[in-house]
Amino acid sequence: MSDQPVLPDYGDPSPCVADNASFCTDWFTAHWSTLFWPALAEHVELTVLAVGFGFVLALAAAVLAHFQGWFTAPASFVASFLYTVPPLALFQLLVPVTGFSVLTVEIALVAYSLYLLFTTVLTGLREVPQDAVRAATGMGLTRRQILFRVELPLAVPSLVSALRITTVMTIGTVAIAAYVIDAGLGSLILKALQSPFNTLFIGSGALAVALALTADGLLLLAGRLLTPWARSRRNA
Repeated sequence: MSDQPVLPDYGDPSPCVADNASFCTDWFTAHWSTLFWPALAEHVELTVLAVGFGFVLALAAAVLAHFQGWFTAPASFVASFLYTVPPLALFQLLVPVTGFSVLTVEIALVAYSLYLLFTTVLTGLREVPQDAVRAATGMGLTRRQILFRVELPLAVPSLVSALRITTVMTIGTVAIAAYVIDAGLGSLILKALQSPFNTLFIGSGALAVALALTADGLLLLAGRLLTPWARSRRNA
């Protein structure tokens, strides 16, 4: 029996592919539009949906807890409990109910994101200087107006921080979702683990890392653009 690795049938291979080199740029480029790009787009879509829904739910819960202190304890308990459940276990618990579907993945991803989003957003709201709140009250603003015109704008750094952490974490968790649905970069990584072909493994893994770094950088930039007063304070 030959000691050479058994490569998948990729047609007429180049010398790089035939030798199973560490990374074959020609094969990666040739399969970008048919293999890597669709998986990357699916990964982005799954992440955006999860973080978007999770942020809306967490923001609503944080605002309610900010207004009604009694809600903080039960909301924190539920969010922290969901956060402690390993993603694969949560997938397994949901599959009998929602099947091997995108819905299963999104429910798990949203549940897993709530704790970090809820706690960070609530902390940001509670750390708004009371002098600013009292000044807004003295100007005749209602409680709702104070929330939207004073507290939420001043809490933007905490909101962006929560989104950065949660987005990067979700990008990693989406890769695990390949055990449930054949989608995203995790699907390519899983297939690569079952194959000795190095380029598929390195290419899909590098894209996942690049996606996380890009998302974090874009959110950091968005946070700086949304908080010009913070830049002025640092430059002073």
